[in-house]
Amino acid sequence: MLKFPALVSAVLIGGVISTVAHAETQTIDMVIKDHKFSPAEITIPANTSVILQVKNADHAVEEFDSHDLRREKIIAPGMTAKIKLDGLAPGVYSFMGEFHSSTAQGKVHVK
Repeated sequence: MLKFPALVSAVLIGGVISTVAHAETQTIDMVIKDHKFSPAEITIPANTSVILQVKNADHAVEEFDSHDLRREKIIAPGMTAKIKLDGLAPGVYSFMGEFHSSTAQGKVHVK
């Protein structure tokens, strides 16, 4: 008899935890234009999930590349890529556009 209320409670608690986890994922929009990232520097909280949503507004292919973040993503002209960052420790992480590295550079500050 007590199994049904326990099951309902477990489902409700799971829904709350799922909602909280989803609410903690922050999306940050970035644009590559004229072979530069905008914004070129962002600040995010430590130990959280963040999605970088990077739109390539140039007419050339670009690759989001970061050895610090251990991420690489080729982005075709006019396309948008999502790059997920999970639980970064405090610090500064550099990234660049592999194909236009002299101008396409940026940093993620984690505090």
